[in-house]
Amino acid sequence: MDSAREKIAGDNNNNDHSVLGNDDEKITVGKTTYSILIVDDEVGIRDFLERSLQKTYNHVAVAFSAEEAEKLRQQHHFDLFIVDICLPGCSGVDWLKSLVEQGWQSDVIFMTAFADVDKAINALRLGASDFILKPFRLEQMISTVKRCVEKRRLMRENFVLQRRIDNLYSPEGMIGQSTLFLELFQMISRIAPTPSVVLIEGETGTGKELVASAIHKESGRMGPFVPVNCGAISAELIESELFGHLKGAFTGAQKARDGLFSYADGGTLFLDEISEMPLLMQAKLLRVLEEKSIRPVGSEREISVDVRIVAATNRSLEQAKDEGLFREDLFYRLNVVRLAIPPLRDRREDIIPLVQHFSKMLARQLGMQAIPFDQADWLELEAHSWPGNVRELKNLVERCLLLGMFPKDILKSENDQLDSNLGYPAHWNLETIERDHIEKVLALTGGNKTQAAEKLGVSRKTLTRKFQFWQELEGKGFKGV
Repeated sequence: MDSAREKIAGDNNNNDHSVLGNDDEKITVGKTTYSILIVDDEVGIRDFLERSLQKTYNHVAVAFSAEEAEKLRQQHHFDLFIVDICLPGCSGVDWLKSLVEQGWQSDVIFMTAFADVDKAINALRLGASDFILKPFRLEQMISTVKRCVEKRRLMRENFVLQRRIDNLYSPEGMIGQSTLFLELFQMISRIAPTPSVVLIEGETGTGKELVASAIHKESGRMGPFVPVNCGAISAELIESELFGHLKGAFTGAQKARDGLFSYADGGTLFLDEISEMPLLMQAKLLRVLEEKSIRPVGSEREISVDVRIVAATNRSLEQAKDEGLFREDLFYRLNVVRLAIPPLRDRREDIIPLVQHFSKMLARQLGMQAIPFDQADWLELEAHSWPGNVRELKNLVERCLLLGMFPKDILKSENDQLDSNLGYPAHWNLETIERDHIEKVLALTGGNKTQAAEKLGVSRKTLTRKFQFWQELEGKGFKGV
């Protein structure tokens, strides 16, 4: 062990370039929230690695034994462990084996002064990222750490991209020139650099996620932007989805999994349709906002997280609070900064630039020729009520490209179909009329509930609940329309 310390110390004294590396060899990710735990009973190696890695990473901890390391692991989340195999008491490999059995998921780099092939194979089989022999040069360790950082970053980005695959055609940036839009953008620029919670309010399809993404981009936060639709996750799974879980925490949890809070560490977590979050989960979210830590399902330890929360709703949280559907304390905790996104009908000056943007973007993505719009098209577009807001406008442009039709023709056809099917018997009550109208709109969209919800100006989950309610009534013997 002394020879390892002498090797590093000697290299450091005699050839700074070879130990620290030149500028091209330094880790270029900048100061990040990526956390590292160094476990080695040799003080010289332990302290030297700590000083070197602290130049890039803002959370580097050290321990002299597996037992001390386990105490630190119970208190903090670490993305990477650098562990000496030969430790007093429990060896590094035995400690890793116990962690793997618990379903633990992090990267680990093993160090050893003895070239034992069997130990190296066992360590790699347990999931170790690399195996480094002592004495080693600092650039060798930095290069290995860099690979682990890059792998973890790619895993997180891939996870986030997979969750956003349904938004493949979402616009790149915010488009608009109306006074309301410019005021909104000024407010985004003002609040983005702060760590404050933001509550975005707006009708379905107004672009709440796009605004949340703009806030994240303007904030300068190094972590990712992670969106989650609270209304699309069942009440039984939302806690695991947000906080993660350990292996065996519940039926079907065959392996441990990080939650969205962990993936968003250092970045922004966007909670869309926050009004649909179950009351029990609301209480747990409030605690996370206050304590800045999460507890995975099945775990007894807290994990510190650095996550900015941006929430959104298409209904009044204040009304939901008064109706007992939303916690009052969480409402006031979220109600720090409120952004109201105006509906498209209130900013008609933005219709033309939005259509031009969507037309160019979708034509390129679909490999089709853009359709030239004439004055009649613009007049029809500006006269439309746009209950589905910007999302409805984008879908219309896409239909125009796919069908080779002009907006005025599609809108006229749809309006004629809707108008011809209206008119109800005088003896029908409002609930019967509502169901009949919803079913007609759903039929016009070919059974597509998402498009039907946009035309009706409600969320897809609200539409699903309506049908579930009607099915339950029919199951009890009540007849529908």
